[in-house]
Amino acid sequence: MQHFGRYSGLILTARLDAATTSAGTMYELDAIAACVIGGTSLIGGVGTIPGALLGALIMASLDNGMSIINLDSYWQSIVKGSILVLAVWVDIYSRKKQASK
Repeated sequence: MQHFGRYSGLILTARLDAATTSAGTMYELDAIAACVIGGTSLIGGVGTIPGALLGALIMASLDNGMSIINLDSYWQSIVKGSILVLAVWVDIYSRKKQASK
């Protein structure tokens, strides 16, 4: 998981055409949320590439929308974290329901 932060820093540096010491930090939440929204279970599951891409698209759209409406950055983190918690809850609930059958 630690390598994702390094790569996101490289991509952000290339995208902005500028470098800072904190480039790419705090993108871990986005990466984890994209995988969970895409269908990967945190309990121990296997995800798919299309699912992860769909989750990344949803997270990027959410991030872009919150930036467009000029939502403060700490509220953006709260919204993204809440969506991650909701996705994990839905995953746990659906796994319990499948196990009871």
